[in-house]
Amino acid sequence: MTWKDIAPVPTAQEFIDIVLSRTQRRLPTQIRAGFKISRIRAFYTRKVKFTQETCTEKLGAIVASFPILSDQHPFHRDLMNILYDADHFKVALGQVSTAKHLIETISRDYVRLLKYSQSLFQCKQLKRAALGRMATLIKRLKDPLVYLDQVRQHLARLPDINPTTRTLLVAGFPNVGKSSFVRSVTRADTPVEPYAFTTKSLFVGHLDYKYLRYQVIDTPGILDHPLEEMNTIEMQSVTALAHLRAAICFFIDISEQCGYSLKAQCNLFKSIKPLFANKMVFIVLNKMDIKIVEDLEPEMQEELQSLVKSGDVELLRASCATQDGVQDVKNLVCERLLVERVSQKLKAGTGSNGTMGSRLTEVMQRIHVAQPMGGVTRESFIPEGIKNLKKYDRNDPSRRMLARDEEEANGGAGVFNVDLRKDYLLDDPAWKYDRVPEVFDGKNVYDFIDPDIDAKLQAIEEEEEKLEKDGYYESDEDLDDESENEVLEKAEYIREKHRLIRNEAKMRKSLKNRAIIPRKSMKKPYSQLEDALDVLGVDTEEIGLRGRAPTQSRGRSITRSRAGTEDPDAMELDSTKTPQERFRARDLSRVRSEHPTNRREDGVADETVRTLAERQAKLGQRMMNRMARQGEADRHVGDSMPKHLFSGKRTMGKTSRR
Repeated sequence: MTWKDIAPVPTAQEFIDIVLSRTQRRLPTQIRAGFKISRIRAFYTRKVKFTQETCTEKLGAIVASFPILSDQHPFHRDLMNILYDADHFKVALGQVSTAKHLIETISRDYVRLLKYSQSLFQCKQLKRAALGRMATLIKRLKDPLVYLDQVRQHLARLPDINPTTRTLLVAGFPNVGKSSFVRSVTRADTPVEPYAFTTKSLFVGHLDYKYLRYQVIDTPGILDHPLEEMNTIEMQSVTALAHLRAAICFFIDISEQCGYSLKAQCNLFKSIKPLFANKMVFIVLNKMDIKIVEDLEPEMQEELQSLVKSGDVELLRASCATQDGVQDVKNLVCERLLVERVSQKLKAGTGSNGTMGSRLTEVMQRIHVAQPMGGVTRESFIPEGIKNLKKYDRNDPSRRMLARDEEEANGGAGVFNVDLRKDYLLDDPAWKYDRVPEVFDGKNVYDFIDPDIDAKLQAIEEEEEKLEKDGYYESDEDLDDESENEVLEKAEYIREKHRLIRNEAKMRKSLKNRAIIPRKSMKKPYSQLEDALDVLGVDTEEIGLRGRAPTQSRGRSITRSRAGTEDPDAMELDSTKTPQERFRARDLSRVRSEHPTNRREDGVADETVRTLAERQAKLGQRMMNRMARQGEADRHVGDSMPKHLFSGKRTMGKTSRR
């Protein structure tokens, strides 16, 4: 039962406000006459469609949240029919569902008209007409929405009654002590007052008996008149009596302080007895502290006995004021109800001929008791040693020693290990401590061991000693020193070759996931290049000149390139040095951080031109600095503007949450 989770149903005006407000908040609101007509059509089409979807969603949620009467238990179905009028309830839900379909039709019609509109004014008028017709339909739902919200509130207050669990149903005339009994045996806070019809609806309490939960239902009082004349309060009790499979406790006030005679109460029992079919019925004589059965007139005693004459009704006595007999009534009714439910489950599926029920048959088929063949009765056998076994006593010095005693005598747990192989039952007791055969590649290793391997090895060693004594391994031709050295050199060469092959294989394997050339070996200094070319016999003087004078043009001669030095004849005076040594000495004389040319003055004729160029550079950078644009030296990448903070329409109020 999820009736308590039904969402509140808004009124018609609240519904319109919710829908239009949501349309205004969720969609753009700016449109201009200068936009393309396709954009204007799409703008207003989206408005109409969004409004229709919102209405359909909310109306559909209202219809789906209420229970479907045909899917409910007969008790709940009749109870809702009594409380809310099933026809009225279905008509209200049907009106809401019809309004939903009509709104969808209006949306389709006006979207079709918007496709062929020619101006902003025409689109706006069609949108207003569509939303106006939808609002008119919702206004017509004023009464159904109010009714459905009242039903929702009342459904949330209904007690949670389970029609299939163990149930005690308390019934009778008003003010006979029904609520007092329920209040005594359960934790339900039922109202108890000294006037009739204090209980106007069903109340549910719960009690525990033999670790099982029972629900006790307190029903409103019933008067003895025809069914057609009963009001809504009485019909709730009749519905519970008719549809709930429960144990009926019919309370009778024998003191007649309830305002109704004992004769009228007996007549009420007889008139509603058809509702007790296939149920356990108990008549509880309440208020026994005021008057007992023996004090009644003989006619009334006979009247009470006539109620239980059929044998399917039991007569119980109690007094809710003094709590005398209340717990006995509760225990007896719960016990009988439990036995009855168990027997009904066992009889489930019983055939018309009285055969065993299908459930019981299924359980019995699972149980199989093995019996000796041939009808022989097997007597129980207990060995004599067990019969004569002395009872174990820890304090008896002559007791039999257990494994625990042996463990304590030898150091306790962690020091002494119990011998688990001592009680092995094997054909040969000597096998108890044999090692488990070792298995390798699915084969027992012991099967491949020669038991005579030691004798055979000894015989081979003796044969080798005999051959060595006889000079079998001595060679007649000794190698000379030359041949021996040649053999040793070849052997060393072969070993070195094998070592290189292994090293190459190892390198290939290690370089599988790395660069072939290490990073530190990728760049070579220019001096290493010169040394390598000198070894090959290549003159590197011109290469050195080109590499060390990048700013000079290719057409310049070597003599002109030397003109810029302080001592033009310095390279010619020392003719004993090689060109590489002369250039190396020249490089060392220059400061390392000094650039060959001044980049600030390159390409500038004089100071005035350079000043003008610097000013132009500053002017060009000023706009970039003002607009916070990224310049040449900027390396920081800022975050782009988050879309959810800078898009959409902002309403009045705080915007910090967005």
